[in-house]
Amino acid sequence: MANAGPTKPAPRKRRFVARLNVRLTAEELAEVRATAGSISLSQYVRKRALGHPIIASADMAMVNELRRLGGLLKHVHTESGGAYSEATAAAIMAIRQYIEGMNSP
Repeated sequence: MANAGPTKPAPRKRRFVARLNVRLTAEELAEVRATAGSISLSQYVRKRALGHPIIASADMAMVNELRRLGGLLKHVHTESGGAYSEATAAAIMAIRQYIEGMNSP
C-alpha cells in the first residue's frame, strides 16, 4: 500500500467562554459595521481589542496576487540576466511597500 504522505491534523475549534456586551449609539454601531466590512462584528471587535491586524478576505486575495506578481517579477529578473534590474527592483519594492501598508491601521 502506498503512503499518501503526512496528513494534517484537524484544526481545533476555538472555544469562547466569555461574552462581552458593549453599548453603542446608533451612529457608532453603523460606523463599526461599516468598518468591519466582511468579517463578523464579534471577530472585528475581538481583533481590535487585542491589537491584531484586521485583514479582510478580499485583502488577503489581493496580497496573494501581489505576492504572485512579485514572484513573476523575480522570474523576469533571473531569466533576463538582470537586464531590467532597476525596473524589477523598483516594482518589487513597490509591491512590498503596498502590502506592508495594507497591514497598517
